Amino acid sequence: MKKLLSYLTLFGAGIFLSACSETTETAAETASEPAAGAEDGWVSLFDGESLKGWKHSTLGTAEYTVVDGTIHGQTVEGSPNSFLLSEKQYGDFELQFEVKVHDSLNSGCQIRSREKKQEDLATTGKNGKPATDIDRFFGPQVELESSPGQSGYVYGEATGRGWISEEPQDKEHSHDYMKNGEWNQIRIVAKGANIKTFINGNAVADLTDAAIYETHPKGHIGLQVHGIKKGTGPFDVAWKNIRIKTL
Repeated sequence: MKKLLSYLTLFGAGIFLSACSETTETAAETASEPAAGAEDGWVSLFDGESLKGWKHSTLGTAEYTVVDGTIHGQTVEGSPNSFLLSEKQYGDFELQFEVKVHDSLNSGCQIRSREKKQEDLATTGKNGKPATDIDRFFGPQVELESSPGQSGYVYGEATGRGWISEEPQDKEHSHDYMKNGEWNQIRIVAKGANIKTFINGNAVADLTDAAIYETHPKGHIGLQVHGIKKGTGPFDVAWKNIRIKTL
């Protein structure tokens, strides 16, 4: 009887030690797994509940709020172009988001952009004259507007260059990839001097421009609410499911 009890005690201890070993191995495996939401390098820029990680541009008074899990931007009459800036700056990246823009509102997504300093004024004016718009948010902008239009092409917001993409320089050029009044999937890939854009799976811009890359190799993401004419509006634009992966 004593031998049987001794055997059972040793057998139980073996099971306990084996269970502890398995638990330790499982914990180690779990610790090595990537954190939720960061799989394959993707990081969410919007938590769906707050504007944490974003800040309003110095210029412009358009209103940005969180509405039904989206970043909602609304025009304010008399305001110049306004932007909601990512607090972090990015160089080479892939950016994806969904956007719904009012049919009467021109909007856009700034990439690699920053607010003007004194030294930027000399190179961003027109007709050989220096600019005077200190603090204005400027750089490459991916156009967002209703169809037919120029959505997805790259504009030089406040750079003095106008359109950087060649296609919209032809005033007859347009496409209808944006679904008016609906959510649209946008994809932007910026790598070195090349910027590629896609709307609802359709390839739009494939721009390589060394000059804009030299002045703007990295910068903030900016969600634009365009200024409007007196006596118009209010108009709105909304963004959701915003995520980025550095390259």
